[in-house]
Amino acid sequence: MRGRISIKLKMTLWVAAFMILTAGLCLGLVLMISGRVARREAVSVLTITAREQVSGVSLADGQLILDEDFSFYKNDVYFLLYNKNQALLAGQTPPGFSVSTPFENGVTRLAEGEDGNFYVFDLWIPSGWEDGTWLRGVMRAADGGQTEHQILAIFSLIMPVVILTAALGGYLIARRALRPIEQITMAAESISGGKDLSRRIGLRRGKDEVGRLAAAFDQMFERLEQSFEAEKQFASDASHELRTPTAVIVAQCSYLEKYAQQPEDYKEGVAVIHRQADKMTQLINQLLDMTRLDFGTRKLNLEEIDFSAFLTAVCEEEDTGERGISISMDIPGGIRANVDESLFSRVIHNLMENARKYGKEGGWIRVSLSCGEKTVILKVEDNGIGIDEAHLNKIWQRFYQVSTSRESGAGLGLGLSMVRQIVHLHGGEVSAESRPGEGSMFTVILPKPGA
Repeated sequence: MRGRISIKLKMTLWVAAFMILTAGLCLGLVLMISGRVARREAVSVLTITAREQVSGVSLADGQLILDEDFSFYKNDVYFLLYNKNQALLAGQTPPGFSVSTPFENGVTRLAEGEDGNFYVFDLWIPSGWEDGTWLRGVMRAADGGQTEHQILAIFSLIMPVVILTAALGGYLIARRALRPIEQITMAAESISGGKDLSRRIGLRRGKDEVGRLAAAFDQMFERLEQSFEAEKQFASDASHELRTPTAVIVAQCSYLEKYAQQPEDYKEGVAVIHRQADKMTQLINQLLDMTRLDFGTRKLNLEEIDFSAFLTAVCEEEDTGERGISISMDIPGGIRANVDESLFSRVIHNLMENARKYGKEGGWIRVSLSCGEKTVILKVEDNGIGIDEAHLNKIWQRFYQVSTSRESGAGLGLGLSMVRQIVHLHGGEVSAESRPGEGSMFTVILPKPGA
């Protein structure tokens, strides 16, 4: 049964129980304090009033003289006057008060009566050396039971309203606080069922624990969606691109089985199969590399290096003289950058390879490096066939080929996509400018160390 109670109800019951306990403690404290306050107030009124009456009492030749201001009943206090032998001279004893109560000068005390208790205060008013008068003040003590009954009556009217209000407020607060938890649960159930990977909790970012929890779940859902999308992309890319070399291999094998007669026929067929197998291997390796980057399993190993020397070394390795294309470098020394050397060498290789494939015979490739206030800027420029403006935003897509005229020399269509992916992982940006027939320029911008 305990497990079936919702958290909202548990919190509401806890608030109600806490309020009842608090009310009980407050009631006990009020009763205790009210009794003490009532006693102190009564004693204070009794003593002050009695001392004020002293000035109105005197003896002359054994005769009692009272001023006009003297009153035998004032501020709920009865006043009695006794001679030195403690015989009553004036005043009326309060009903129920014991006349045998002993005298104590200047002491306020509680005396028991026939139908209740009384506070008594005595003062000796001397007259000469041997004579004098006793002034006795008597005040009936408040009925504690009646006071408690009144306090209990007030509490019984107010506290149910307070407890119910607190319980209702606690329930509303709990419901509002736990509403994001319900949204998180619904989103998680939806994603776990594979229904909607794009679903988000969508709470406004807050500083409280629930707000941070919802934001963390949204980030987790986003990464989960990206992982699924990367997996789908990999499956789609692999199935799409492997279909052609697979079909060529199957067709070549079928042709060899039916028509091949001479060793030259078999050699030619095996060469075709070998080329297609190499293409498949290259494609699979590049797809795996890109998928590792998508999933984050390939971590960056960033180091601050002499980027000028690194770029110079890589460009010299790339200067193979293929198709008669020359490479010129404008690389000032001393420029540093935070890069993963292994990955970033792939960026430079892919940009150079792209420039060679689509450059003119006997053309040139120019590599330049510069340093801004907060950035490091790398440019790779060629005088090749160029790219039409309509295709510039699409060249970063996987397997995108600008035109069929390039198919003879084109690669797999993954180079520039990988360039952008690696540059973004380094916190940088990459862009392209081109004019058909005149060439293209690719610009990579990286953050400067310490910027």
